[in-house]
Amino acid sequence: MQGKEMIRVGVVGASGYTGLELVKMLVTHPRFELSYLATTTGETRIEALHPSLEGVVSLNVEQASAKGVAEHCDLVFLALPHKASMGFAKEVLAQGVKVVDLSADYRLELETYEAHYCEHEDKEHLDSSVYALIEYYREALKSTNIAAGPGCYPTATLLGILPFIPYLDTTIPLFVDAKSGVSGAGKKLSQTSHFVTINDNIFAYNPLKHRHAPEIAEKIEKIHGVKMQVNFVPHLIPATRGELISCYAVLKEDIDPLEVLKAHYENDPFIRIRENPVNVKSTAGTHFCDIYAQKNAQALFVNSAIDNLLRGASSQALVAANLMCGLPEGMGIPTIAYMP
Repeated sequence: MQGKEMIRVGVVGASGYTGLELVKMLVTHPRFELSYLATTTGETRIEALHPSLEGVVSLNVEQASAKGVAEHCDLVFLALPHKASMGFAKEVLAQGVKVVDLSADYRLELETYEAHYCEHEDKEHLDSSVYALIEYYREALKSTNIAAGPGCYPTATLLGILPFIPYLDTTIPLFVDAKSGVSGAGKKLSQTSHFVTINDNIFAYNPLKHRHAPEIAEKIEKIHGVKMQVNFVPHLIPATRGELISCYAVLKEDIDPLEVLKAHYENDPFIRIRENPVNVKSTAGTHFCDIYAQKNAQALFVNSAIDNLLRGASSQALVAANLMCGLPEGMGIPTIAYMP
């Protein structure tokens, strides 16, 4: 796929927020041709699902089928709920189509997945999937047929804390305070995302029990070979998009935290090391992850911010697709923030 011909791509799950973000990027992508859109019901058009696209793009939205994907796509993005992707991905992969999955279905080891989700029905491809945390799996993504998009919270947490694991006392638990905009909960209505509940409000949910904690712990172990207890507390904030992570850990040696970050991410164009604590508005609408860190004696504070729908889902998926198709990492990737 390294010639100059257009590469046909599709989005299954085009009605959701991450599906919309994928469409917005794909319609202007220099090398990807958006050739297939689908939902579970189909029989509509993308501009009817997302009126903001009226006058921008007009495409049929089909009822999702593996046959339809195979006929129209070289690569497909699956923006489907957890537990729904694996059966569909299994069929599509068998027909030679590359897959970028945004759900949790391929991002965890089998034991971890089944402990926190359900029985896995595609163990073969689970073993061959590549975790699409770009800065750590860039080379592996270039040769895989299936990429597994990380969760938004693990993305922001891991990008912030991974450079420091060699300098931490890993016998002391990692504490992660996480805050996300309401779009992270998806389109499905719920009491917690109701305007009356979230407006002028902020609250924790699933503290210390959220299933992103084992994802963070698993990747720390896989990348650095150390087990570390992760205490993870997510919060919902009255914002549409954006994610702010604060990590608290204990150092075992003296370091300059900002120098560690700058050296670690020296060659990573979408990581920005900040001289002051980060904020969500500076990354909203972009693929950037902003990171700041400081210490007080042995206490380490790491602060990171991303757009939960983009770096936390859709733009990270698009970068993975670029790499899988032999394209430049940053092709078609948004870099200008929604400011003010």
